[in-house]
Amino acid sequence: MTDKKLIEQIIIGCKRGDDDCFAQFVDLYSSRLYNYFYRLSGNSDTAGDLLGTLFLKLVEKIGTYSGQNFNGWIFKIASNLFYDHLRALKKQKKLLENVSAELSENYQSLNNGPKPDDSQKDLSAALQKNLQKLEPAEAELILMRYYSDMSFAELAQLRKEPIGTTLSKVHRSIKKLRDLMESEK
Repeated sequence: MTDKKLIEQIIIGCKRGDDDCFAQFVDLYSSRLYNYFYRLSGNSDTAGDLLGTLFLKLVEKIGTYSGQNFNGWIFKIASNLFYDHLRALKKQKKLLENVSAELSENYQSLNNGPKPDDSQKDLSAALQKNLQKLEPAEAELILMRYYSDMSFAELAQLRKEPIGTTLSKVHRSIKKLRDLMESEK
């Protein structure tokens, strides 16, 4: 059975409320979605929380899936969830800044977590650090393309833009990331 047919069967089962199908979906997608959230947030706890929230949203929204590209559909929900998370963080930050500068500093250290040490030679840590320096939209494009294995066509469809525009944005984002990585050496 092809992956596409398997996913179609899982989706049909999920729409019926079949717990085994939801479990299969979690098995198939949890790793990719967790990595996507982790690379965007830089925090394993946040990635886990967002993943759990996404699976809850899936239970609510699976009935709205109408046969379009499933990877694009699920990663669009993931993207929206991450941007909601960012907005919530910004709102919290503004509230805390109004209370006191000291609370704001604590908030930053708690929510952003420790920044990777510049002397650390671990490529993964350096990549994570530099992904956080990119604009969120740039980091998201790179993650969706390379960590979530989405094709340029899927990305273009998801973003509702011509494929050439998507290609250009991805390549500019990669160049910017590469320049950041090289400037650290």
